[in-house]
Amino acid sequence: MARENRKMQSAKDSKNDEFYTQYSDIQKELNAYLEYNPDVFRGKTVLLPCDDPEWSNFTLFFAQNFETFGLKKLISTSYAPNSKKVLFRQLSLFEMNSPQYDAKKSDTNGKIFVLDRDSNESGKIDIEDIKWKYLEGDGDFRSEEVRVLRDEADFIITNPPFSLFREFFNWIMEANKKFLIIGNINCVLYSEVFPYIKNNKVWLGNGMGRWISGFIVPDTYELYGTEARIEDGKRIVATNNCLWLTNIDHGRRHQPMELMTMADNIRYSKHIFIKQIGYPKFDNYDAIFVKFTDSIPRDYDGIMAVPLTFLDKYNPEQFEIVGEANHGSDNEYDLFKPVINGKELFKRLLIKKR
Repeated sequence: MARENRKMQSAKDSKNDEFYTQYSDIQKELNAYLEYNPDVFRGKTVLLPCDDPEWSNFTLFFAQNFETFGLKKLISTSYAPNSKKVLFRQLSLFEMNSPQYDAKKSDTNGKIFVLDRDSNESGKIDIEDIKWKYLEGDGDFRSEEVRVLRDEADFIITNPPFSLFREFFNWIMEANKKFLIIGNINCVLYSEVFPYIKNNKVWLGNGMGRWISGFIVPDTYELYGTEARIEDGKRIVATNNCLWLTNIDHGRRHQPMELMTMADNIRYSKHIFIKQIGYPKFDNYDAIFVKFTDSIPRDYDGIMAVPLTFLDKYNPEQFEIVGEANHGSDNEYDLFKPVINGKELFKRLLIKKR
């Protein structure tokens, strides 16, 4: 699994990062928001940038549920094949079967797909009613024509290119839109992202790690790890280092963690570290080191340094995020470099109980 995570990082570094999300993962995640608020998308416009209905399960999911969700409009945009290192280079059937097909534009221009009515008069609105045309440019989300679509939308939902995550996040936030995107777990400490998480304006979605069961990759991609597999002819890589990031509310983030006192943790914890070492303090900051999220003591009033995975259980009514311990210099919220007995530790979140 560690090797597979390195492959995903390598894809990010090389900008070879067009991994497609599985339908089942999209459905599982979106159900959490719909269970909390069945009308969350009613009367709304959803933009799926960086997508193509021929390959994208986001487009398929929302098109199939257009009427159930009560959507006003669904918009997808795709990159031109020549605009970046696209992995899935097959000619889309939307083009092959259309009189609009233009061989030159197919390589150089992005496409826009719109669903907003029963265009084939079948009595229902679904993926068969999608209309498409070529964009003027290559479909880059930073272009003016895609920016206009962003400003029209109420929700922006996609798996953005890993290599452009920071830019994509800023692009969303400058427009103050509701969103749901996939990123690497380390994105929570990005200087662009962490202030929003600290101030409870952005949070984790309903699942992270193995909650996301894998990404669809091209035939040329080498499969590594015990969870890499082939299903229905599709090559799938699994990674435990990704998460959903959002500002759409869901029920899980309001569920309090069931925790023990510090004394009971030291006595009864299933973790040998807690029983033997307990909660050491840092050399350079007044905070305790909490090695495991399930070992957070409910009766400690000071600052606690917890794993990044704490965010998967974070309830803003139960805890306050006060900062991070990373390098001690990344930003104003990076309060110190985590060091215990002269040994530097992995980055941590700093929290206090409410």
